[in-house]
Amino acid sequence: MFVSPAFAQAAAPAAGGGAAFAQFIPLILVFLIMYFLIMRPQQKKMKLHRQMIETLKKGDTVITQGGIIGKVMAVRDDEVEVEIAQGVRIRVVRPTIAQVVNRTAPAAANA
Repeated sequence: MFVSPAFAQAAAPAAGGGAAFAQFIPLILVFLIMYFLIMRPQQKKMKLHRQMIETLKKGDTVITQGGIIGKVMAVRDDEVEVEIAQGVRIRVVRPTIAQVVNRTAPAAANA
């Protein structure tokens, strides 16, 4: 059987502008939740890590991402020379420094 023209026209009404916007509200909410719970804390952590790496100086005790603990002997442009045992020095790329354990005290001003 064929569908009568009157029955075919009784299909769902066309979606209005307000209904289309209402469909995007959950998507917007998910994005906002992702930003505040994931992206923003990660950006803060990256900023703190960058500041820590930039302020490295000779004498600081550091831990690398590989778990090696050592004392900074020299700081170069993009790498750090770390002494892991007496007379044993390795060169480490700056971003692989995971943590600074002990910072050396800044030199006292002439007072």
